[in-house]
Amino acid sequence: MKNTKSTYLAIRYTLAGIFARAVQVPLAVFVLLTSAVLMSPVSYGQSSDSFPPVTDAMLQDPAPSDWLMWRRTLDSWGYSPLDEVNRDNVDQLRMVWTHGLATGTGEITPLAYNGMLYVPQHNDVIEAIDARTGDQVWQYGRDHPDGLYDYVGVNARNNRNLAIFENLIINTSDDGFVFALDAQTGETVWETQVFDYKVNTGTHSAGPIIADGRVISGRSCRSKPTYPGGGPEACFVAAHDALTGVELWRRQLIPKPGEPGYETWGDVPYEQRQHVGSWMPASYDPDLELIIIGTSVTSPAPKFFLGGVENDHLYHNSTLALELETGEIRWYYQHLNDHWDLDHPFERLLVDTAVAPDPDEVEWINPDLEAGEVRKVITGIPGKTGIVYTLDRETGEFLWATPTTFQNVISNINGATGEVVLNEEVIFRENEQIVMVCPHLLGGRDWEAGAYSPITNNMYYGVRNNCADMMATADFETVRDNQLANEIIGGQQAIYSLAARARLTPGESNSGTVRAINAETGRTEWLYEQRAGTVSYVATGGRLVFGGDVNGRFRAFDDETGEILWEINLGAEVVGYPISYAVDGKQYVAVNTGRGLGGVGTPEIRPSGNANLFIFALP
Repeated sequence: MKNTKSTYLAIRYTLAGIFARAVQVPLAVFVLLTSAVLMSPVSYGQSSDSFPPVTDAMLQDPAPSDWLMWRRTLDSWGYSPLDEVNRDNVDQLRMVWTHGLATGTGEITPLAYNGMLYVPQHNDVIEAIDARTGDQVWQYGRDHPDGLYDYVGVNARNNRNLAIFENLIINTSDDGFVFALDAQTGETVWETQVFDYKVNTGTHSAGPIIADGRVISGRSCRSKPTYPGGGPEACFVAAHDALTGVELWRRQLIPKPGEPGYETWGDVPYEQRQHVGSWMPASYDPDLELIIIGTSVTSPAPKFFLGGVENDHLYHNSTLALELETGEIRWYYQHLNDHWDLDHPFERLLVDTAVAPDPDEVEWINPDLEAGEVRKVITGIPGKTGIVYTLDRETGEFLWATPTTFQNVISNINGATGEVVLNEEVIFRENEQIVMVCPHLLGGRDWEAGAYSPITNNMYYGVRNNCADMMATADFETVRDNQLANEIIGGQQAIYSLAARARLTPGESNSGTVRAINAETGRTEWLYEQRAGTVSYVATGGRLVFGGDVNGRFRAFDDETGEILWEINLGAEVVGYPISYAVDGKQYVAVNTGRGLGGVGTPEIRPSGNANLFIFALP
């Protein structure tokens, strides 16, 4: 018999969601949405009657067995305290089941709770899978409007993560909605239109997090050249009530007339200001009630196309600290005035640590820093430059920063002010200008996530050695007649007004690296190098760091030494975000393959894009 409380809540949430939509969208759309909510999902099984609701307290301090959000915890550590699988026995790890996934990029993070895995997939497919056996319990497939991807582009098909709250699985959709499913059945409980994809072309390439009962989601407000609809109103972070879907606030990332920062775009007409997106999940500090989130490059990227290179174009490539209740900006820090599509939207690690950067290894240090003082910091590699930044979490004060791969776009960071000084030699100043830029526009790192271990106080990142011959171009059709441009055009990026040809960093033969970087000192504690590019990582209480590469290898490293203790060839790019969870006291490690980076920087590597979920455990 179905749990009557759950049934009551589902009815309540559905009605609340219908009301929310009724006051936000036109009547014709409302009628269609109401019908959609009441339709049954694609379902192939039944769930358990027992489902303990997921509370804010559980999200802020999850049980060791659970993986309840993108990086498991609101501080984005990517750390599991489970230690059944450890340095002494990881060589016995075996595959226990595998499950085919929807064809696509595979940049996904399963949730693990109550004996189930909830798996987001390409094209807004979500599956509930028995975490012990791999048996499918239910599947949700969203009914998209015809021609959707003509507007929003193929990057919209990414579905990197889900959120869970009470008995709801919550996600953002390719067609511009935030929606909730019943975790036991996959049935739609509520959905709210966030934007009209035909008016504000853009994507939800990453799902939300839950912060004190609020669904926090950003978006990539990219505009396709054929549908230029990504103006300033398209770029925002939004908060919705997790139980009803009612919108609570939205924070526009391009300042409106009269707001601070509006003047930083110079004389660019307001309606032509676009593409400052936030396309990766946020972090959240419940004590400070601060949402910490990063932003992307503008479109076009070269700033001489946007009123002049002297303008800052806020708030692109910045860390923003947003008030939970209102979405107002408490502080910001701009990492890069970006001319090269070197985005900074990636996870921010929230760590309480002593701060004592080693001057022998750390390039830029605040001279007023009291070495050894314990601070609430934001740390990690937030952008494609591969530079580690550490900022004070309460104020945004710059503490220290240092490169982890060769870069030539920043010549200096003023330690006292945090002001970033660009390398004038690589700033684009005219159409069809060509420069060598390091890293490549796919980044020293990209959407792949690092991890942090509280045991070692180290953060673990896959970083790539790559550069690009890059050209600024306003007209891709014209530029095709340029012989030199044709040599570069293989990496065309019309949205950004850039063309790029990838190459390894001069003097390097290895694209992929794994670095263990101490959060207190900034020292690299160990470094692993290989030819193939590296991807995402998870750290565990068993003193292990798991991660994969584009050549199909999935490995376990010793978290203290970097020694490889176990590895397996999965036969395709290991593009998923690995997790670890437990059911009935047994620890599992999960990761998936798919199609992601390919052989960027390593042209001889042409990996398979087969999309599969792999689960490992001890015998």
